[in-house]
Amino acid sequence: MEEDVLRIGRHELRSRLILGTGKYPSHDVMRAAHEAAGVDLVTVAVRRANLEARGQGGSLLDHIDLKRVRLLPNTAGCFTADDAVRTAHLAREAGLSDLVKLEVIGDERTLLPDPVETLRATERLVKEGFTVLAYCSDDPVLCRRVEEAGAASVMPAGSPIGSGQGVLNPSNLRIILELVRVPVIVDAGVGTASDVCSAMELGIAGVLLNTAVAQAREPVRMARAMRLGVEAGRLAALAGRIPRRLHAQASSPAEGIIR
Repeated sequence: MEEDVLRIGRHELRSRLILGTGKYPSHDVMRAAHEAAGVDLVTVAVRRANLEARGQGGSLLDHIDLKRVRLLPNTAGCFTADDAVRTAHLAREAGLSDLVKLEVIGDERTLLPDPVETLRATERLVKEGFTVLAYCSDDPVLCRRVEEAGAASVMPAGSPIGSGQGVLNPSNLRIILELVRVPVIVDAGVGTASDVCSAMELGIAGVLLNTAVAQAREPVRMARAMRLGVEAGRLAALAGRIPRRLHAQASSPAEGIIR
């Protein structure tokens, strides 16, 4: 697995698990969870990071181990392409990264992404030199359009944000994997390690999650479980499962049996 590198644009990741930074009981628990998960990329909501207080202990960024992990700024809280583009520029100008997890929400109650605004923001950000990881619905056609707009990764939701329902439509993910060539990363809806493992077994490139770890009864232990789930699912996908059969098939060869 040490040779199994995830490439997103010009960036290389050793871990195929990406964690968030919100909702943890404390900053210390967050750091411990990041370490237990073995992640080398964590996502931060730019609008909630308090960039002005950075370096004084008042910013979330002061509590992230930046010697070990890199930042993936996200545009959470944006409802238009204009807002998302401004937020991405704010993050880059603050020296966080040229990476951006693009989120343009279309509905406040369901937190579903706005497909039209997401596509518009992707086109603009790519032209302006960002490496865009675009959060979108699990619509295969939309994912293809987002890739054509220049996104370095498409990130279809497994289920609604924070719902813990896991991957509700694996068939759509399979179609997305057939249609796009950039890494497909499941983002949102994961509840536990088995959700991560089953998603990875489909052949996706990685999983981004937050609530399932941050609000678990024991976040650090759950972070470790998620890490193992990603590794198990990835290995299974590379190994190739046996086909499903209606009837039994003997495990031992029939040849040479004395009757």
